[in-house]
Amino acid sequence: MSVEPIGIITILIGLLCLFYGYRPATIVFVAMTVFGSAAAFIAGSANIQPAHLFLLFLVLSVLPWRFNIGVGLRGLGFPQPGFWFACLVLYGALSGFFMPRLLAGATQIIPVGSSEYPETGGTVPLGPLSSNFTQTVYLAADLVCFLAVLAAASTKRGFAAVVTGLIAYACANVTFAILDLVTGATGTGSLLSFMRNAQYAFHDNESIAGMKRIVGSFPEASAFAGTTLGVLGFTATMWICGRQTRWTGYLALASLALILLSTSSTGLVATPLCMLILYATAIARCGVGRDRRHSTLVVLLAPQLLILSGIVVVLNSGLFDTLYHYVDLLILSKSTTSSGVERASWNAYGIQNFLDSWGMGVGLGTSRTSSFPIALLSNVGVPGTVFFVLFAFCAIGRKRGTERTADADVRLAARNGCLFLLVGATVAGAMVDLGLLFFILAALASSEPETEHAPRIGFSKRASGTESSGHAEIHSLQ
Repeated sequence: MSVEPIGIITILIGLLCLFYGYRPATIVFVAMTVFGSAAAFIAGSANIQPAHLFLLFLVLSVLPWRFNIGVGLRGLGFPQPGFWFACLVLYGALSGFFMPRLLAGATQIIPVGSSEYPETGGTVPLGPLSSNFTQTVYLAADLVCFLAVLAAASTKRGFAAVVTGLIAYACANVTFAILDLVTGATGTGSLLSFMRNAQYAFHDNESIAGMKRIVGSFPEASAFAGTTLGVLGFTATMWICGRQTRWTGYLALASLALILLSTSSTGLVATPLCMLILYATAIARCGVGRDRRHSTLVVLLAPQLLILSGIVVVLNSGLFDTLYHYVDLLILSKSTTSSGVERASWNAYGIQNFLDSWGMGVGLGTSRTSSFPIALLSNVGVPGTVFFVLFAFCAIGRKRGTERTADADVRLAARNGCLFLLVGATVAGAMVDLGLLFFILAALASSEPETEHAPRIGFSKRASGTESSGHAEIHSLQ
């Protein structure tokens, strides 16, 4: 096992955050999830990302606060979202160990990790894989992340810290995307090698139709676009609700532009669906009043701008041809390309795996697909899919608190961020693991800082001060 420089920096920042308490640790953890192509530790072909390493420090920062521990434990109780997610993790772990052995050779799979068969890039008979263990670890880390962020966000100070961390994440995501474009144009991509050190297959120097594929701090354009959808959902909804408008409006516009320019089919297909969700949110929020002016503006102007843009494109033949070629290359003709054919075959084998396993799944981390719902069905079957649906409904499907307050608007933005990520994963999600950002947003959507009511014990006097400053921070969201 080797320790990377970014891993050493992560440990030093983590130790510093232990002294100052869970609020700065929460901000750093949320922002650090942007490093999707970095490895803090490398053990053979396995990587420990900085955010997963820092998750340990977040948990240690939250533990001394008795109220936070109680919230985390209650989050595991029936029928809370943590309970259903824990059921998914448990079933996933059991299925990942037993199903590839019980059904060995019963079906052909597109393997996620290495198996006993030679790697040919195609299918292999069902059997145990190294990814059965690693995907279980990732899913368990997602559960710990959800509970830790839920515990932190259940106080006013922690709730504001998660929001600050998400805005910092959005800023970093846009910054790294711009740096990716600049270094790609100047041939200085090696400057970003400090965060591209994981044992992944990188596609950071590819281009389509003369346009560089934007990968930002991720291994490939699809991962960048899919994750940026979550950023777009959160920041755009915050702006529509009139919260943190100094940052969220610009970040939403930048994120949308980067998704459309990323040359990712995932981003182009998912964006229109996400815009419909955003417009429906604006309709629900619009009305007369200062706090509703942004949503009313969107409802009134969005259709007109869309129609005007369509007229300009149709009347300008050169612009129309350019846009049509771009969309045709990435979407309309995608199914005839080698990549499109390959991904379609992944989904076909995934559905067959689901049928051959009698609906029980071939085991977590076994089958690679190109759509999240199919990944659920093929890997963890009907039981795992039901557990995830129940988790998602309890976490992001239920309204909490008083509507149109600062807390409720943030929860709405977090729910939309989750929905945007789910849309992107449905288009091209390969694994059951949706990533830490999804579960951070889900935890924020599930939190209820309004019910905070218990004394807490911190590491230091600075960390254990009164919560009056926390109330001031949450009011700054307005």
